[in-house]
Amino acid sequence: MTLALTVGLLMFGAVYLFSKRELLRVILGLVLLGHAGNLILLAAGGTDRRALPFSHKHELATQADPLPQAFVLTAIVISFAITVLLLVLSVTGRQDDAVAGRDEPTDPLEQSAADARYPRQELDAARAGLTDRAPALRTAEQETTVPTSQEDRA
Repeated sequence: MTLALTVGLLMFGAVYLFSKRELLRVILGLVLLGHAGNLILLAAGGTDRRALPFSHKHELATQADPLPQAFVLTAIVISFAITVLLLVLSVTGRQDDAVAGRDEPTDPLEQSAADARYPRQELDAARAGLTDRAPALRTAEQETTVPTSQEDRA
């Protein structure tokens, strides 16, 4: 009964973490799902007290089945390897999130950090093209502006 409740709680936690948006929570949900699967495999071997496997002192019917235990050990190693692989991929993917050449931040918090780094007068001068740092501080609007009249195109 306790084993069934534990498996149920682990499965509930895994489904809850799968529903979250962050990649780390999804990975932790996969870890919980692996632990629940290991407990299910362990329960398949029987939870009552049995004699040691491969024991000559006891009858074959009273000995514990070693196959589910071997499956659990294999599943632990596989789930650990998959967890490490997913964590490495998430760290690598997070480093690649920065877009090369993106000058203007789109997040309001990044925008306020950029405003704190560059004084307002310097930003205005850079947008007007009056400083040598103008290409680095050029706004996305200036890069994507399409001329609308014949005078602007000439």
